[in-house]
Amino acid sequence: DGQEQDRLRLHGGYVDGLPPCVGCAGTRYLVCCRSASPLQGYGVAAAAASILRGKHLPTFTPNVDCGDYVIIVNTDKAVLTGKKLDQKMYRYHTGYVGGLKEITYREMMEKKPEEVVMHAVSGMLCKNKLRSKMMTRLRVFAGPNHGHEAQNPEVLNFK
Repeated sequence: DGQEQDRLRLHGGYVDGLPPCVGCAGTRYLVCCRSASPLQGYGVAAAAASILRGKHLPTFTPNVDCGDYVIIVNTDKAVLTGKKLDQKMYRYHTGYVGGLKEITYREMMEKKPEEVVMHAVSGMLCKNKLRSKMMTRLRVFAGPNHGHEAQNPEVLNFK
């Protein structure tokens, strides 16, 4: 009990050292990739990153994780312009010597369209310890069905 009080005193009275986000209700937003035009392909990811970060809230603080939840559906209908389908490459390393692998955007969309959108959103978030916490509030689905109807998500429309 005394150790717990010392730990809380060390972190300013909060369990993780950061104050809780005031006014953060955990609203859920639904984004459909089909409704966005081809020029807004990254607009979907940018809007999702902004909501995950909490920049739309008046209580936004850069060092506090106070964003909302985002559900992205129909990622298999996402469209890119130009020759990006064949020229854009995703690279990853297996961990072995000479294990650098490349896969085109077209192959990635056929195999795992959810990973493409998650990679885009992750690249638009801040590169620190908060990114993994923010990414846990992102749900991505290839088709129109998602299991979050009970939370009554607000639909975001792109114009």
